[in-house]
Amino acid sequence: MAKCIMIQGTMSGAGKSLLAAGLCRIFKQDGYKTAPFKSQNMSLNSFITSSGHEMGRAQVVQAEAAGVAPDVRMNPILLKPTTDVGSQVIVNGTPQGNMRAMEYYRRKREYIPAILEAYNSLSAEYDIIVIEGAGSPAEINLKQEDIVNMGLAKLVDAPVLLVGDIDRGGVFAQLYGTIALLESEERERVKGVVINKFRGDKKILDPGLEMLENLCGVLVAGVVPYTYADIDDEDSLTDRFRRNHVQKLVDIAVIRLPRISNFTDFTPFEQYENVSLRYVERPADLRQPDMIILPGTKSTVSDLLWLRQSGLEAAIQKLAAKGILVLGICGGYQMLGKTISDTEQTESSGITQISGMGLLDTETVFREQKVQTQVKGSFHSIEGRLSVLNGLSYEGYEIHMGRSEGIQLPLFGGGNVYGSYIHGFFDVPGICGAVLKSICENKGVDFDTLGTFDLKKYKEQQYDMLADTVRAGLDMDYVYRVLNREV
Repeated sequence: MAKCIMIQGTMSGAGKSLLAAGLCRIFKQDGYKTAPFKSQNMSLNSFITSSGHEMGRAQVVQAEAAGVAPDVRMNPILLKPTTDVGSQVIVNGTPQGNMRAMEYYRRKREYIPAILEAYNSLSAEYDIIVIEGAGSPAEINLKQEDIVNMGLAKLVDAPVLLVGDIDRGGVFAQLYGTIALLESEERERVKGVVINKFRGDKKILDPGLEMLENLCGVLVAGVVPYTYADIDDEDSLTDRFRRNHVQKLVDIAVIRLPRISNFTDFTPFEQYENVSLRYVERPADLRQPDMIILPGTKSTVSDLLWLRQSGLEAAIQKLAAKGILVLGICGGYQMLGKTISDTEQTESSGITQISGMGLLDTETVFREQKVQTQVKGSFHSIEGRLSVLNGLSYEGYEIHMGRSEGIQLPLFGGGNVYGSYIHGFFDVPGICGAVLKSICENKGVDFDTLGTFDLKKYKEQQYDMLADTVRAGLDMDYVYRVLNREV
């Protein structure tokens, strides 16, 4: 069976996901077959595996860092928020329906057999499993039914490294306070604390580190520098949404819907030096982009109402009438059509039918059964601005409850407005560049001035950069001793 190590954090956003990804890469570099694992993930950024199962993208990133194929066993429970008090519950990649938070809280220990089956199955195939916790292990109101932090550590007998974020301030209080709130058996599992996202001279920290070790009763296993590696973010905590991008030679505006999902679909555009990718929440910020993207969402009807009430719908319609390129993906595609029907209340919005934006000749009907599949093929029969895609191969995945009636093509539409159900196709070499070439031709600028890049090679470089940062900050000899149960 595999050796394991668990990364827990003092709070959400402490850097657990990236630290786990960095360890996955380090263990791969050191010659070990490594798998990530997170028993329960809450995120709207998800992925469909080759077997047609849904899992969180954080574990997909960690699997890529480890050099292995994403596997639904790496994330047996995925919660996709539908409202502030409810989520769609996905177990082993298959939706189990929507549950309010209290209902899930009462029932979540029912899923322990599924969690252990997934973990033990991975453990039989890998050398090392890097486990990621969620939030904080010191949420004293949730500890009794915990299946993702210390509860899981006990189930699989995992040693723990506790991570705190110094970039936000208060890291000593975070770490000491967390350990102080743990029960004695839980404290014994913590084999080291890690200060993450450090910028500055470590010598200034040294006196505090010694005091922290005395207070917590465990070693400081490392001070990890702030990483500048460009790795896909997991969820709405990403700083991508807060970046104040200036408009560059080619400007792309992504509508930041309240329940935005799979925003990583568009990160390939960010790698072009003279392309700006901005996330927009207000009509005033939309300005005059070269392309508008309506992304996926877990709550299509509610987010369409928000789009309408915010004034962004009218602004997008006006720009579309002027010939601005508009692309909708998944939920964004559904919004662009004529109507959306949800008579079975699949989204639980309380609305059975709503008019769409009317920019595409489609009608969408929500159904109980979810479409979850990987797809591949070639673009064909596309007219208008994106006809440049015809003949190019694509691959990606579909993940949606609604079905849009009418002609079903990889990319539907014409003129300057298009929609697709396929996530991830911009990752395929040539597609992102073809879209940008079309925009450049329309503007009369030289595409070569944007710069080009190899996405696969770029990702590998970023994972190696992340591993270098983590390896430089952690005492890896000590980490291996923890892994080998020598401490």
